[in-house]
Amino acid sequence: MFQKIRDAFKIPDLRNKILFTLAIFAVYRFGSHIICPGINSQALMEFFDRARGTILGLYDVFVGGNLSRGTIFGLGIMPYISSSIIFQLLGAALPGLQKLQREGEEGRRKINQYSRYLTVGIGAIQALGVAIFLESLTGSAGQPIVSAPGLGFRLLTILTLTAGTICIMWLGELITERGIGNGISLIIMIGIIARLPTDGLNTLRMLSTGAIGIPALVFLLAVMVGITVGVVLITQAQRKIPVQYAQRVIGRRIYGGRSTHIPLNVNAAGVIPIIFAQSILMFPGTIARFFSSSLVAQGVAEVFKPGNWMYTTIYAGLIVFFAYFYTSVVLNPTDMAENMKRYGGFIPGIRPGLPTANYIDKVISRITLPGALFFAFIAILPIYLINKLHAPFYFGGTSSIIVVGVALDTVRAIESQLIMRHYEGFIKKGRIRGRR
Repeated sequence: MFQKIRDAFKIPDLRNKILFTLAIFAVYRFGSHIICPGINSQALMEFFDRARGTILGLYDVFVGGNLSRGTIFGLGIMPYISSSIIFQLLGAALPGLQKLQREGEEGRRKINQYSRYLTVGIGAIQALGVAIFLESLTGSAGQPIVSAPGLGFRLLTILTLTAGTICIMWLGELITERGIGNGISLIIMIGIIARLPTDGLNTLRMLSTGAIGIPALVFLLAVMVGITVGVVLITQAQRKIPVQYAQRVIGRRIYGGRSTHIPLNVNAAGVIPIIFAQSILMFPGTIARFFSSSLVAQGVAEVFKPGNWMYTTIYAGLIVFFAYFYTSVVLNPTDMAENMKRYGGFIPGIRPGLPTANYIDKVISRITLPGALFFAFIAILPIYLINKLHAPFYFGGTSSIIVVGVALDTVRAIESQLIMRHYEGFIKKGRIRGRR
């Protein structure tokens, strides 16, 4: 492993990409310690200690603890993710967006620009909701969290939090363009990892005070190991469809006549369905804060409270929906069938063309369901671990899936760079069985 790391740093271009990514992480973590003006950070953290197991505590996991500390990155990258969801959904309904999607790189650039504009609007709305919510809070000793509530504080909070979201979006795009891996996913992962030391200290503190017993802690650790193993297995699982290429004679050369396969991942959508589902569920709660005195708003807030059976049902349903939706975006059976037919490939027992596309679509639909259901179960599990076992941190669900999925994707990206330069990658290929 250490030899592979040394090999990676021997390549100037790859070394520069890794160092650039680490530098962006440092900038992000530095911004995570800048407190928004007018907020009592200590009182806010005390409130979030009592808010574990709520939608606020779950949101704080996504933003790396920035909301509980009242930093300028308190909204995280979630407004940008929400705007991306909106444009992906509209892309299936509006002819204008469909035309842009077919224009290739230029069309995607325009859609990304529109997503940035919408991010500013969504971020401003969510920032106003956070400002109003903070004005209504008090610390454990009754001291107000906001020192000077009013219009000035709200405007300043909108400006600060929205600018923080735009800054995170920019940092993520820089990593994607000039670094290693998907920048947005990596920033979310770094925020989750940054909470691990604090979570460990909280666990030791609760163990010393008797708030959590040794049997419960051992069971919790066993669950953590099982979740991690399960996430790795599902993330790496594939369904291989055999493909046979017929021999073709072109000039004096013979092409084709070989067998290969199409690797279809059980979890082709990665962590995107959980992030999308969580973004959708956070939005109604944000809007409800504007009408805290309304009975309807209180009912909406109660429905979207973690642990509520309706919240659990909606959350699981959205994960399954977005798993199918995003898989349909990244995998197009018709294009795959046409490419095989163009190069003389066929699936044994299946006619080329439309029957092949239908067969691939059928396989994708079948393998997506168990992966989506497993991830839905893992995403909901932390809520019940906190409520039943009084776990001092969120584990399982969103955090473990994001960390494992993003880490594996990043390793694959580094491995591909190494392979292109004739180095053996981080992930070793399995040996062919049967040879002696």
